[in-house]
Amino acid sequence: MQVLIVLTSHSELGNTGHKTGFWVEEFAAPYYVLADAGVEITLASPKGGQPPIDPKSELAEFQTAATERFKRDPALQEKLAHTVKLNEVDAADYDAVFYPGGHGPLWDLANDPSSISLIETFYRQNKPVAFVCHAPGALVKVKGPDGEPLVKGKEVTGFSNAEEEAVQLTTIVPFLLEDELKKLGGFYSKGANWHPYALKDGLLITGQNPASSEEVAKILIETLA
Repeated sequence: MQVLIVLTSHSELGNTGHKTGFWVEEFAAPYYVLADAGVEITLASPKGGQPPIDPKSELAEFQTAATERFKRDPALQEKLAHTVKLNEVDAADYDAVFYPGGHGPLWDLANDPSSISLIETFYRQNKPVAFVCHAPGALVKVKGPDGEPLVKGKEVTGFSNAEEEAVQLTTIVPFLLEDELKKLGGFYSKGANWHPYALKDGLLITGQNPASSEEVAKILIETLA
């Protein structure tokens, strides 16, 4: 079983002068769920090489068993430092794709032609596509086989407006994910702030927030099985 994990290459949090990137837990937790199940994993990002880590995700209050395991895993750290370039990836080589969040994807993966094309190809090839937290932002320009937005008419979740308000970034992000998914015709729903909430609609799997990342990976494994 081969799964591709796609990470953001975007490191600037709008014009704030602060950094962003991917959220460590949303990478580490799914990675280990998949790897422990015997899945072979390839890491990719738009620019290749080391994807930026959101510095806030390394703060003490956001550490979990998975992030602690990642800190003690030099082999995975080395693998992460050498992600392949997204435009060099062939969907035919993989059984599924997983996108971790962090705010970065709202800027680059939402608009990246290689990412958009890749998701459309996976879906067309009848392979699961999974996203957590802000990563469903990578779906906003993705079309289904019918030419309509992929999320249209599908059960979908992602980082909620309430959670974005709680982190005080509603005026910084390029778009509010909850609003955008609804605007595209997705049947958006959410759970309580910061609590696990994940949905599966056919081949499309989405999770609301960092706490949902492990659940999304487990649903992905069930879907592949």
